[in-house]
Amino acid sequence: MIRILERLGVPRSLMLGFLAVAIFMTGDGFELTFLSKFMVDQGFTSSQASLLVTVYGLFAALGGWSAGVLAEMFGARRVMMFGACWWIGVHLLFLGVAIPSHIYLLILGLYALRGIGYPLFIYSFVVLMAQYISPARLASATGFFWTCFSLGIGVFGAYLPSFIMPVFGEYRTFWFALPFSIVGTVMCFFFVPKNKVVKGEGLSRKEQLKELTAGATILVTNRKILICAIIRIINNLLLYGFPVIMPLYLCTAHNGGINIFKTEEWMRIWGFVFVVTLIFNTFWGWFMDRFGWVWPMRWFGCAVLAIGSVAFYYIPQWFGANALMMIVASVIVGIGTCAFSSLPTIMTLYAGEGKQGAALSAYNLAAGLTTFAGPGIATILLPTIGYGGVCWTYAALYVLAFVLTLFIRPKQPGFDSHGHRIRHTASPRVCAEEIEKVAKAAA
Repeated sequence: MIRILERLGVPRSLMLGFLAVAIFMTGDGFELTFLSKFMVDQGFTSSQASLLVTVYGLFAALGGWSAGVLAEMFGARRVMMFGACWWIGVHLLFLGVAIPSHIYLLILGLYALRGIGYPLFIYSFVVLMAQYISPARLASATGFFWTCFSLGIGVFGAYLPSFIMPVFGEYRTFWFALPFSIVGTVMCFFFVPKNKVVKGEGLSRKEQLKELTAGATILVTNRKILICAIIRIINNLLLYGFPVIMPLYLCTAHNGGINIFKTEEWMRIWGFVFVVTLIFNTFWGWFMDRFGWVWPMRWFGCAVLAIGSVAFYYIPQWFGANALMMIVASVIVGIGTCAFSSLPTIMTLYAGEGKQGAALSAYNLAAGLTTFAGPGIATILLPTIGYGGVCWTYAALYVLAFVLTLFIRPKQPGFDSHGHRIRHTASPRVCAEEIEKVAKAAA
């Protein structure tokens, strides 16, 4: 197993860090598939339920934006530990104080504040990946990173609650997230290595503030990175939008819901999205390093997800409570979601020397904004155009992302300026050396 990971570009020094990400995100994903329904069952409206996740996503975007630069300035492990401890502390307040109070503003505020924690934990680790892994292998390693993310937030985070909830109830199930988050935090403390370079040492407060804002300003100064960021936002719209609207659509009669599945059945159906990503996150990273970074994103990412957006709405309309057909839709969404693993590599190449942290911060900001945009679209549009209209809106945005991929042509190691693979006639060793030279020059 270790040799397989090393062939994917994952160094031994980071392997337990990947495992820590998977375990921590298991805790973070515990309530994702049933929180909106839980809120509606407590007497809140569907708009209030979706707003809760929307504001959470906004604060997650803030954490994602700051994670990359903070990790470069103060050390990734330090920022990861801060984010994890923040998450655990606020989660305790959310469960112990906010939910029992039934005060919506308190629930909203504490849940939003918790959203800062997990991006600091996982996206700071991406900075370590960029420092420890060569550009020629970074897409493969990024694919494995998202595999670990999916294993936590989606597979364990969806399937474990689906078996716990019928026994202990929804509220008590929230508490089962804590052991996973604590174990992930402890693993981070003991096994995640320090930065090779810490840029913040010796910087003044003004210089530190400039570094912190670099992730946002680079979106203004670099059009290619802006395009990549927009694609990244669109990438995971379904991943965060569907867990908000689909439990209401499939498991309740609110706002035109069809109420044909139990909540735990929906959770297991959605879990298949992440089961698929366990394979395809790594596969797409490997595939893109060898056959091109952009065209798989265009066709297997954007186009496939446009189909998946409407499939989730129409399959229950056409086939009723057919779990097998819903699993097919989940597989479609899972395959498409993974086909964007080359984006952080592309963004760091477009940023140029000395701006790698800013590019990763822009990537993390976009990744955070998708947790805001996915449920945000539902919050705004659901009362007026219903579940079908929201699904078609997602599909239209994936078509937009398809068009945007036509404007990015990164200089990929081993490929020409048009994205065609360079056919070497030299020995494999010479070819590998040439590709490594191109990668270093691009970085």
